[in-house]
Order: sequence, then structure tokens, then C-alpha cells
Amino acid sequence: MGVWVRSFIDRTLFNSASFCYSVEMSFNFTIQKKLKGHMGRAGLIETAHGNIETPAFVTVGTKATVKSLTPEQLLSLGAQVVLANTYHLYLQPGDERVKKGGGLGAFMNWKGPTMTDSGGFQVFSLGVAYGNGLSKVIKKNKELLLPEAGSDTDESEKKPRLVAIDSDGVMFRSHLNGDAHYFTPEKSIEIQHNLGADIIFAFDECTSPIESDHYQSEALDRTHRWAARSLTRHESYKVRPWIGKKVEPLHRHFLG
Repeated sequence: MGVWVRSFIDRTLFNSASFCYSVEMSFNFTIQKKLKGHMGRAGLIETAHGNIETPAFVTVGTKATVKSLTPEQLLSLGAQVVLANTYHLYLQPGDERVKKGGGLGAFMNWKGPTMTDSGGFQVFSLGVAYGNGLSKVIKKNKELLLPEAGSDTDESEKKPRLVAIDSDGVMFRSHLNGDAHYFTPEKSIEIQHNLGADIIFAFDECTSPIESDHYQSEALDRTHRWAARSLTRHESYKVRPWIGKKVEPLHRHFLG
């Protein structure tokens, strides 16, 4: 039997050790040092494929490769963990093919810990942000200028959104060939189990920072429901570690 861990992500990977549960020693998280009077701390995540000292820089290998670097070079540079993208690996080469290749680590010849995201960021990047140059972060004191309603913006220059969101999940239209793919929380977890990373994420909706308070509140509630469904599907496998995702709303009053 493998491991599942229920937790929330923060800048040091885990928000609190009390959220972590382990059924065997192949996965564990401990806080090793705290900064007195402050929130700073150092911790250690132990996985079946090695340890991650936190806070950690997580190397991004979107399609099971870090651009311009070999796995050996990553190791020599001190990388501890590689994060791959669930949505992109689902499209190419396909999660079933990665599974047949021994899972993400073996597929890319990386022997250290691995993570996969849920595909939730593509809800934003292929949705409201697609073709609009939006980021999920707005710099402090920087005004975001958008065309006013009824302006003379050339509609032909706008790219159509490639996602449609409903209460059950998200319809993605492939940026490669236009095919439609429907992701539910359960589907995201199934793909991530095929990819076989040490740490996986709950399916969420990554919202645009320019959305209204009303929409942010709806999306937050939807993400909470999807997290519960993600966990239920994950627990049915009884293998692999688990991390729940910390949702950071734009406005602090959503934290109440």
C-alpha cells in the first residue's frame, strides 16, 4: 500500500505539519527549524525517490523535460524535484504512454522526486488569459489597462477562449488540433495516477486577478467541491502521496 497525504501548499510547500498523514515511511514531512517570532521555517519532505528540503525551488519540466537541460545537469545544479504538467502530458505523449514507460521519473530518466499539477492553471491560461497577455499576478500599484466595452478593438485579432467551465469540470479545446477534452476532478486524478508522480494536486480553477468578487467567490466554492471529489477519487487507489492545493483568493475577505 502506498501513501496519501492531505495538506495545503504554501511558499514552503506545506502550510502545517498537522495536515500531513502517512501510512508508511515512504512519505513524510517534518518541520526542522522555525524562525522565532516570525513565520519563516525550514522543513524536510521525504518521498520514495528522495528528499526535498524546504523552502524549495521546484524545477519545471512541463512535458517531462526541462528545456535545454539534461536530468544529469539538473542534478549537478542542485535541483531536488521536478514538476510536470498534467494537461500537456495528457495531450502529448499521453498519460497511458508515460505509465507504460514506467511513470514520469523513469520516462524522463530523473531519479529524484516528481510532482504533477492538476491542469487547473490551463483553465486560466487557455481561458480568459489566452491571447490577452494576462498573468495570474498583478504587480502592486500597477494599473491593468483593458479595452473598454464598446471600444474599437479589432475582434478579429482576439483569440477565442479554449476552455468552458461548468459545475462538474472544464472543457478544454486542444491548442494543438482543436479537439475537445473534458476534465473533471476525477479525470485529473486518474491522469496523474497514470503519470505516477510522488506528489499530485487536486483539480482547481485558477482565476484571473481581474475577475469580480462575485466570480472569485463562485470559483472558490467550486474549487472546494472539486478538491473533495479529487480526494475521494484519489483515496480509491490507495497508492501514492497526496497534496491538497491552497487557494489564494485575490481579496483577503474571502479568507474569513
